[in-house]
Amino acid sequence: MTQPRRFLATIATAGFLTLGGTTSTVLASAPASAAAAVRTPRTVADTGYWLVARDGGTFAFGDARFFGSMAGRDLNAPVVGIAPTPNGQGYWLVASDGGVFAFGDARFYGSAATVQLNAPVAGIAATTDGDGYWLVAADGGVFSFGDAVFHGSAVDPAVSSPLVSIAAAPSGAGYLLVEANGTVSSYGDIGSDGSATDLTAPAVAIVFSPDGTGYWVISSDGNVYPLGDVGNHGTLVGTRLAAPVVGMTADPFNGMYWMAAADGGVFAFGTPFYGSMGGIPLAQSVSGIAALPLDR
Repeated sequence: MTQPRRFLATIATAGFLTLGGTTSTVLASAPASAAAAVRTPRTVADTGYWLVARDGGTFAFGDARFFGSMAGRDLNAPVVGIAPTPNGQGYWLVASDGGVFAFGDARFYGSAATVQLNAPVAGIAATTDGDGYWLVAADGGVFSFGDAVFHGSAVDPAVSSPLVSIAAAPSGAGYLLVEANGTVSSYGDIGSDGSATDLTAPAVAIVFSPDGTGYWVISSDGNVYPLGDVGNHGTLVGTRLAAPVVGMTADPFNGMYWMAAADGGVFAFGTPFYGSMGGIPLAQSVSGIAALPLDR
């Protein structure tokens, strides 16, 4: 398995980070071997990722661009997820009260902010054409907007543990939901490759492989549970983390992945590290990560 590139206080290397629409020079701490990997140019496709914090702050890395955030604005509930548009020229943020915020070329198709929710919203996933999105609540409720088709929810029968994440199939034919106990449910014209068992910590996310042949379930201790035709490219098990893992996203260029922790730390497995918010004071903790799409 590929070992993670751990960017801790070892060697300070200068870099650039997009913050609040401006570009600032910052210091990124990295081991010498990992620092060399960061400088490796991508000649076939540009890649990068966004982090989002609970106060709506959004941070862009690599070739991902900053299109705006909710930082500094009065929110009724914390932001819990981010989903990019297919061309990478925008993104949606979702808050736990169902509020949706659109930036860049992302269009607003509605929200669940005016719906009396039985449980907080836990995540968002966009349709393949970017003309809609789904929200999932912790009780398994699914809300469809735009051209997103409602394929069902986990409300009936009731879930055995809170829903924590939704992943839209790359084919556009459905979506997967995952509970904190690792149980995976599939909806639409897609199958399921099973659930994650023997979890070492609660599940926090589910991520499809870019080609849709499988998916990963990720737990808060950084463990990875591959299901279907996907590999385990590395985990954080045994790594001393300053904060729990909150999400993972796949690199659409090579099928590897990045993990994000609540303190803003990013861990790269088989794919370049473009920076993180680890070691930088945050107003509120990070709640999600999303990769720059390949189709641009």
